[in-house]
Amino acid sequence: MNKTILIIEDDTDINHMLQILLRQNGYDTISAYSGTEGLLVHNSTVDLVLLDLMLPGKSGEEIIRDLKARHPAPVIVISSIHDIDKKVDLFALGADDYVTKPFHNEELLARIAARLRNPEAAGNAQKKLSYRELEMDKGDRSVTCCGEPVELSRHEFDLLCLLMENVGRVCTKALIYDTVWDDENSADDNTLNVHISKLRKKLKAGGSDGDYIETVWGIGYRLKK
Repeated sequence: MNKTILIIEDDTDINHMLQILLRQNGYDTISAYSGTEGLLVHNSTVDLVLLDLMLPGKSGEEIIRDLKARHPAPVIVISSIHDIDKKVDLFALGADDYVTKPFHNEELLARIAARLRNPEAAGNAQKKLSYRELEMDKGDRSVTCCGEPVELSRHEFDLLCLLMENVGRVCTKALIYDTVWDDENSADDNTLNVHISKLRKKLKAGGSDGDYIETVWGIGYRLKK
């Protein structure tokens, strides 16, 4: 059964673009063009909310509280506001994630997938990931390549896990910093490049003839299709 995403965005062009993007990637959508309308259609069938902050009528901050009170689905805020203090305030109000406009479609899809993931309900199937000759068990944090164990550091494992959870999608640098290092300010391009280089070498030493990780210049990384 497809997951349902509620889009609360008053810009009709962006709302329509999000509808198309999400439906092309297997999601059902409900669209609202104001906070009040969003609250009217928000119910237990909604699995996640994409919320623009600059809405007519009620502010985005008020809407977050009301959405959570009505049904505790994850809320991803989409806004052109870059102020870090503003982001912190939104998280305190109950927002689950924040994507800054303009955004890359692949990053938004990856963040949606991450917020919809439910480890307790997923069972063992989603604890184990596979890609070509790679096998990963998230339960015991182990990785094998061509049947041989690969010893990875914590950050290397988390980086590979993010890539394997988003096969075919570009993981932007911002998403990697947020997910692997918890904070964009705790790592930089050099740190990321070093970890990618080490990860490539370890996977190749595990018996693979090819390079699994593809650099998407200026954006981020993904597993090769």
